[in-house]
Amino acid sequence: MTRLAVNIGGIKMANPVTTASGTFGFGPEYAPFIDLRRLGAIVVKGTTLEPRLGNPPPRIVETPAGILNSVGLQNPGVDAFIAQSLPYLRGIGVPVIVNIAGNTVEDYVEVARRLDRAEGVAGLEVNISCPNVKMGGLAFGTDPKMAAEVIGGVRAATRLPIIAKLSPNVTDIVKIARAVADAGADALSLINTLLGMAIDIRRRKPILANVMGGLSGPAIRPVAVRMVWQVAQAVPLPIIGMGGIMNAADALEFILAGASAVAVGTGNFVNPRATMDVIAGIEAYCQEFGVEDINDLVGAAWKK
Repeated sequence: MTRLAVNIGGIKMANPVTTASGTFGFGPEYAPFIDLRRLGAIVVKGTTLEPRLGNPPPRIVETPAGILNSVGLQNPGVDAFIAQSLPYLRGIGVPVIVNIAGNTVEDYVEVARRLDRAEGVAGLEVNISCPNVKMGGLAFGTDPKMAAEVIGGVRAATRLPIIAKLSPNVTDIVKIARAVADAGADALSLINTLLGMAIDIRRRKPILANVMGGLSGPAIRPVAVRMVWQVAQAVPLPIIGMGGIMNAADALEFILAGASAVAVGTGNFVNPRATMDVIAGIEAYCQEFGVEDINDLVGAAWKK
């Protein structure tokens, strides 16, 4: 029997498979399809200080190997999440990780402070791909100093484990990872979506109302695996790898590159049971190759 338990910066997961924020709602949406109790953890939809309606439609475009989205963090706000969604999630019995976002450092800090007092939150995944309105819209995650400022602020506001979710839209992902590690992050999520766009050739206009969106799905997997490979060898923090994981083979690729856990995102839209299939596939792989502990596979593609 393979030991599948992993520890992500203090968050104890029974297995290394979780959900990618923004693709799994707040949990009950997938209850008719899967046993939520089998997940290693649940990462819920991005949550902000205030309720958000999101961007105007169209905000989803299907591409040959993934989707472009510009949903715009539609969510009910942190207070409504605590009152309406957290009691249900708490009853499932798996770690609940809340993805948090904001337009200013103060936004992040206040959301973290309110969740710190809420029963049933295992950790915070800090989405630093949001625009900093005080800096004219530049994403926090594209600048090491700004990324560290957000993580440092959240660190001071909570005792919960902090997972910094990094943007791939940078020249040197290792530099950003080191900055957030020094600022107090306990773990990393790699990667968020890649910036992209699509054009309607008949209208001769961008399809998304927001013009640009985030590309996810199988198209970005090689980029994500590369970034996990680079960061895992440079920064001593556990990594949740994500980006186009559709099956167990994809997940194992991330683990061998250095991820301690994996998150299924766009795959949930194609196959609502994708997370269950990934868990079963990892178990089967470990049995086939005599792996006694899943942690022995982390970074095995580069470790001697």
